[in-house]
Amino acid sequence: MESSSPDSRLRLRVVPVTMFRISEAAAVLGVSADTVRRLVDGGRLAAHRDDNGHRLIAGADLAAFARERTEADERTGASSARNRLRGIVTEVIRDAVMAQVEIAAGPFRVVSLMSRQAADELGLEPGVMAVAVVKSTNVVVEIPDHARVASQ
Repeated sequence: MESSSPDSRLRLRVVPVTMFRISEAAAVLGVSADTVRRLVDGGRLAAHRDDNGHRLIAGADLAAFARERTEADERTGASSARNRLRGIVTEVIRDAVMAQVEIAAGPFRVVSLMSRQAADELGLEPGVMAVAVVKSTNVVVEIPDHARVASQ
């Protein structure tokens, strides 16, 4: 009978770490690549260089930074809604009763349907800063194709 030491039974599981290039991190954060470089150079966002000298940001570090950024951005009154997308109104289409309002929030396009009266009272026009607040009991999560490849 063969005895096994604790070391021989130890198995290491390698968990792949998703890494983001500067441009990918910029797209996630909704800022320019130059802004991400300044964040890295200023020590606010951790990054390291790959064998080719390109800066890479670990997914966990990017997520932590994004979380801190969103927590600092939530400067509103009391609300149970936590999904806030700050952006600029890009289009408002009104008819007699309803209004369709489109907001560009970073790389995201958010469309809201509301009464025309609400849109008028809020003064919603292209160029106005607005916050889209999303409250839902159903959220679908998808993984982009490039993320599947990067994490394998």
